[in-house]
Amino acid sequence: MEKTLTRTANSLALVLDKPLLEAAGIDADTKLEISTDGDVIVISPVRSSNRTARLRRIMDDLDREHAGAFVRLAK
Repeated sequence: MEKTLTRTANSLALVLDKPLLEAAGIDADTKLEISTDGDVIVISPVRSSNRTARLRRIMDDLDREHAGAFVRLAK
């Protein structure tokens, strides 16, 4: 998808289509984190620390259950 920026007063705005926002779980009230590596701009929803901790627990459980398979796949 290609987009162009829209001039808004002294700034530029990026207008995102509704299907894209819905796919990312973003609405008008979603706080966004914006970062760059100097070449790419990354926009992502700020997730709660509870959600992040839950995901970490799930990943740790998967790692413990399937550690052997992960090692074999890495070879």
